Amino acid sequence: MSVEVVMPKLGMAMKEGTVSIWNKEVGDPVEKGEAIASVNSEKIEMDIESPAEGTVLKITVPEGEGVPPGTVICYIGAPGEEVASANAVEKIQRQKADNVAPENEKKEPVSSVKTARDRVKISPVARKMAEAANVDIETIKGTGPGGRITKEDVQEAIKNLDAHQDELKKDKSEIPVNAIEEIEQIPVSGIRKVIAGRMYDSLRKTAQLTINMKSDVTDLIALQKQMAQSVQNRYENKLTVTDFIARAVVLSLQKHGQMNSAYINDKILLYKNVHLGMAVALEKGLVVPVIRDADRCSLIDLSRSIKTLAQKARQGLLTIEEMQGSTFTISNLGGYGVEHFTPVLNPPETGILGVGAVSDTPTFNGDKLERRSILPLSLTFDHRVLDGAPAAAFLQTVKQYLEEPITMLL
Repeated sequence: MSVEVVMPKLGMAMKEGTVSIWNKEVGDPVEKGEAIASVNSEKIEMDIESPAEGTVLKITVPEGEGVPPGTVICYIGAPGEEVASANAVEKIQRQKADNVAPENEKKEPVSSVKTARDRVKISPVARKMAEAANVDIETIKGTGPGGRITKEDVQEAIKNLDAHQDELKKDKSEIPVNAIEEIEQIPVSGIRKVIAGRMYDSLRKTAQLTINMKSDVTDLIALQKQMAQSVQNRYENKLTVTDFIARAVVLSLQKHGQMNSAYINDKILLYKNVHLGMAVALEKGLVVPVIRDADRCSLIDLSRSIKTLAQKARQGLLTIEEMQGSTFTISNLGGYGVEHFTPVLNPPETGILGVGAVSDTPTFNGDKLERRSILPLSLTFDHRVLDGAPAAAFLQTVKQYLEEPITMLL
């Protein structure tokens, strides 16, 4: 009897999952535990492993299509085994069609015969590239697994087409004219699609304003170095400047509650607890793991949470719950050498702090010129919630904590 492979529920709030790519095709043999597909939801992507040994009998959800959790995405069984033709995806598609078409309209039967175009083994990205360049995919020889046409195969075909067209268009000076520019089209999906939508909505639906300030963190860096060995020996942990910044933000949010809020349905919601989001850059996009009840954490607890969540983010192990519910976010681009930048709000939060790179700067202390370490800070806030003065007061408090780091330990 065939085994159903279903779209997993990647989190309590998950409503839809998308198949990013199929590693197997119908008729391919699979081992139990072998990765057969990759799926994503919101900002989480994971591999789907085969629950049994056998053959891929039927794929019911194509690449790029989103379905609710629990939907059957493929069947695995013995070669030649029959599977039911009516599955959850087909039912959903028919329901959608029924909602669009008039009730008395006779629906055309869906042909189950595949065209030559459908039978060609080609990745979705490669197919879109070929279509954009008007290259016939049946003329391309695939070099991927099982003869599948890859992106590189299409690029090579486009180059050959360009070379042929250039040869026809050469003038007496042999200078090519009207050469076709090679363009790679990358479908926006998964994490990138979520980020694109959220950032667009953030700028479109909020009144964002950014203010900048500089903080002298010379004493903070000295304190960090002074504490380094003791913290390592006692807690087996390394304190970083980012840990101190996070602590300063949490303490400042407790003093300026209006910044620890959200604008929802024409109401300002003031949160009693601080749930701190720490942006982490990944190859596929930006994720923001959340430190719950950061206001109840000591400096050491905060430091451990930041490192643990960042590590889970890089390993792709974050759950949806660990990326939801933040009340304020910190985005640090100092490691990339960026000084000032304009962070975009993480809706529905009221504020986000952008942290730049520390730079050694000659600074006057009275009449004496000294070498000091200066940290640039950029605060973006929602002007619908608060005005410039209270936002500046919050940023000033962050600055004071950073310039008097001992107060964060008391």
